[in-house]
Amino acid sequence: MSETFTIVYEFTLADKGREQFELVFDAASIELVKPTGIKPPHWTKLTYEQCPHCPLTPRSHPHCPVALNLVPVINHFDQLMSFDKITVQVTSSERQVVQNTSAQEGLSSLMGLLIAGSSCPYTHFFKPMARFHLPFASKDETLWRAAATFLLSCYFTHQGLKLDDMRLGGLVSIYDDVAKLNDAMVQRLRAASSKDSAVNALVHLDVFAKFLMPPLDDSLAQIKSIFEPYISTLRS
Repeated sequence: MSETFTIVYEFTLADKGREQFELVFDAASIELVKPTGIKPPHWTKLTYEQCPHCPLTPRSHPHCPVALNLVPVINHFDQLMSFDKITVQVTSSERQVVQNTSAQEGLSSLMGLLIAGSSCPYTHFFKPMARFHLPFASKDETLWRAAATFLLSCYFTHQGLKLDDMRLGGLVSIYDDVAKLNDAMVQRLRAASSKDSAVNALVHLDVFAKFLMPPLDDSLAQIKSIFEPYISTLRS
């Protein structure tokens, strides 16, 4: 049996009701270990609002891997509106985070983790970030984590980190693909949801994807100042 790691999301709703999601990941593949025997709804079929750049086929993947991972969220939170106030507690082996927030932001954090834990090729880049999950990360934190993940990923390839990689052009391409995935997934969720919380949670997540698209230099400039103390030592 392969090793696993677990991240638990617990939502306390305004009426004091609670919903808990115990997400178990395979430690090698960083993919969600899904329960068996669940009949997928129609909106998870691969050909339903399929991403325009999807590399999968209905023969190999009858259902969209990302959509399958989102089914529990839709089933449990379809009654919530985006700005309903909730409390979210996220527990992993490393830390526990508690946040008073909106349904939209709470679901966005959970959905980002579920998407990263799918077998969709466009989500593989995010698996190291899922392994070291940071709930409710800000734009600057996400930029920092994405850039570091990209550079380390290049370092670990057999070619090693190259000069071209330093310009982070590959990172822009990754987030461009994810933005297309998010757009198609929003259409799926419109068919699956009667309220707006899940759809808006994904739209909220997509803001981060578009934040890392061109011009990337403008986004990076926002965190450049925190490197100045170290950069100044290199100049001396």
